[in-house]
Amino acid sequence: MPFRFLTAGESHGQALVAIVEGLPAGVPFPSSFIEDELRLRRSGFGRSHRMTLEDDAIQILSGIKNGKTLGFPITLLLPNNAAKNLDTLPRLSAPRPGHADLVGTLKFKHDDVRNSLERASARETAIRTAVGALCQAFLKEFDIEFSSHVTQIGPIPMSIKTESKIKKLIQKCQNEGETLGGVFEIHVKGLPIGLGNFSQWDLKLDGRLAQAVMSIPAIKGVEFGLGFYGASLLGSQAQDEIFYNKKQKKNFGYVRKTLHSGGLEAGVTTGQDLILRAAMKPLSTLTQKPLKTVNMFTKEKTQALVQRTDTCAVPAAAIVAKNVAAIELTKAFLEKFGGDSLEEIKKNYSA
Repeated sequence: MPFRFLTAGESHGQALVAIVEGLPAGVPFPSSFIEDELRLRRSGFGRSHRMTLEDDAIQILSGIKNGKTLGFPITLLLPNNAAKNLDTLPRLSAPRPGHADLVGTLKFKHDDVRNSLERASARETAIRTAVGALCQAFLKEFDIEFSSHVTQIGPIPMSIKTESKIKKLIQKCQNEGETLGGVFEIHVKGLPIGLGNFSQWDLKLDGRLAQAVMSIPAIKGVEFGLGFYGASLLGSQAQDEIFYNKKQKKNFGYVRKTLHSGGLEAGVTTGQDLILRAAMKPLSTLTQKPLKTVNMFTKEKTQALVQRTDTCAVPAAAIVAKNVAAIELTKAFLEKFGGDSLEEIKKNYSA
């Protein structure tokens, strides 16, 4: 059975829900780890007060017994502590530039901008983070480990020396009702060689990972390894040369001394660490100086609506991205080594 999942729910709705299908039986269910990932998603300097409203206590409605997956569909539920009756909320008419407000309202022929912003909200990434944490737990059974970190906030590279400068910039933007974007990096260790497939364009793993990360709200760019910098190099400088060491058991003895490709060649894992970076634009809600827009009912000039927002959500996006990457890597792993139980997959993997 192929791995797949669906999510449902709105930002102010009763709950977020995910149904996950295709994980094998016998995978330990790490409820504490999932809650840790959700907590990390809520954290970070520059998040808004709304994070204090979302305790994200995960509930399991199906597919788990005695702390392990059954191999059947898993239902995850995240109740919304700040839930409201969407039928009674005031109708909104001033779409924000940079959000789904205008395009969503026109696409679905809605008479209320709220309909689109509720579903397009980054709040949806909480339930995807929960699904990704479950996938991380599965891949950990094969010594595959995930990490992520911020490399830049606004124009400032992240380092110990610049941390206080970045905090001051975030605080300044918070006081002025502005927002900040940035860059983060995902690092995956322990991947085997051969995940992904170049026989069809839509099976290439780099494309699938890029799509997953780009699906996170406000992400505008993704790169692997050297990425855009590699475009400035000569061909002799940009590749990972191949060597052979008969004493090296991993990857059939083939080794690389560099990681320019980011762990992928032709959409297939090389057995090296996977390195992915993504750029996040500043969020579109400006609390003190909303951008110019048009009232969709009167067509008159106005200011964009103001919703609850963060000053900077780059650290949170890094956590979400790590988990959506885990989802795509789980799909690719099961395509290559799949079975109905964890025991069977471990045998396939060893073989």
